[in-house]
Amino acid sequence: MTRQGLPRRPGGPPWPPVDGADAGTAEVAHATTRADGPTGAGTAGGAAAPGGVRQGLPRVARSTTAGATAEPGAALAQTAPAAAPAAAVGTPLRRGLPRTAGGAPWPPAGVVPPGREPSVPVTPDDRPAEPPPTVEPAPSSPVPEPVAPPVAAAPRRRRLPAWAGRTGIAAAVAAVVFGLLVLAARWWVGTDAGRGFLATYPGTAPMPDDAPVGIPAWLAWQHFFNVFLLVLVVRTGWQVRLQRRPAASWAPRADPGARIGLMAWAHQALDVLWVANGAVYIVLLFVTGQWVRVVPTSWTVVPEALSAGLQYLSLQWPTEDGWVHYNGLQQLAYFVTVFVAAPLAILSGVRMSVYWRSRPAADRLVPIGLARRVHFPVMLYFVAFVVLHVALVLATGARRNLDHMFGARDDGSWVGLAMFLVSVVVIAGAAAAMRPVVVAPVARRFGTVNGR
Repeated sequence: MTRQGLPRRPGGPPWPPVDGADAGTAEVAHATTRADGPTGAGTAGGAAAPGGVRQGLPRVARSTTAGATAEPGAALAQTAPAAAPAAAVGTPLRRGLPRTAGGAPWPPAGVVPPGREPSVPVTPDDRPAEPPPTVEPAPSSPVPEPVAPPVAAAPRRRRLPAWAGRTGIAAAVAAVVFGLLVLAARWWVGTDAGRGFLATYPGTAPMPDDAPVGIPAWLAWQHFFNVFLLVLVVRTGWQVRLQRRPAASWAPRADPGARIGLMAWAHQALDVLWVANGAVYIVLLFVTGQWVRVVPTSWTVVPEALSAGLQYLSLQWPTEDGWVHYNGLQQLAYFVTVFVAAPLAILSGVRMSVYWRSRPAADRLVPIGLARRVHFPVMLYFVAFVVLHVALVLATGARRNLDHMFGARDDGSWVGLAMFLVSVVVIAGAAAAMRPVVVAPVARRFGTVNGR
């Protein structure tokens, strides 16, 4: 016997047809089964016609009456509700396989399972109130603790070094003091006593009658070499003072134990050149008679220098003619620079150099601590002198003064200014080149360099 399955079309017989019967017989049997009423005329005995289809499990619980039992088919007939009118049923119920071999498809015709009751028109007044939709709670999950948003770190303020603050304070104090001195000088030169003092001492330095006139060419070149070497000496000396650990070291081949930093060697080498240039300058200064321009020959240079200083402070420049002579303040400043500050710088520098080794006799003659306390202030003096000297040269007639100093001429040309600008470029380039990578190849010619 072939086991039948679902019908091929709604309301049709199960497929395939029953064994031994054609499709027409199956259709007739299906129609007969659907026509059976609640009494179960076709299934009351629980036996199916030969060739029937096996039915499946009942859709509702099998019911029994008191003191009586019913066959499966009868029970189904008793528990099945009355068939609804065709108009109310709508789409016919689709049946499945029979419960018994050869039986009718399950469920019987006319049986309406729960939830498939025929729809009855309901008026708005009879419609029951719909219950509010229930919202199932979301599965419980651990609630994360609130995390505070990261606080952006405040930008770190860069603090200036201590020396910068001290320098700023010193500059402010110096500016205030200078302003007060200017006011005092302008007030005093406006009084009768001040006008009488300036008339007696106009500020001109006393000069012998046979003093040479003009500035020779060698003095102009000496001026350039002196400034060039002095800037490099100060530059390397400042590097040595600030460095914590030398990038490289230098030692003489004859004494490898006398090791110093590479920039300290450069500083001392430049000192040797500066001293040599100063020696040539001193010799030529006395040979040519130019010494009377920078060496005072009378004590009247003191009031003359004071008069010139008062005129500078009152912003009323003294009458100058540097081609012939200097004023009293210039003469004293040049004399102190050449014959006082320079020897102090040389002696203290030699005591601190590699050429003067620390020995008891040397320490008693010139203590190393004294040399250090003298050397640095002398360097500051040279820096202040250069700054004031250049400022006054530019403020009191730059073209004529530079023509004297760098061009060795007094014809109002632009030669001196052009040479000054060239010298500034050369000096700045040389100062920028004072680095270990540039100094090391030169230092190796005179000793042993360890490091870069």
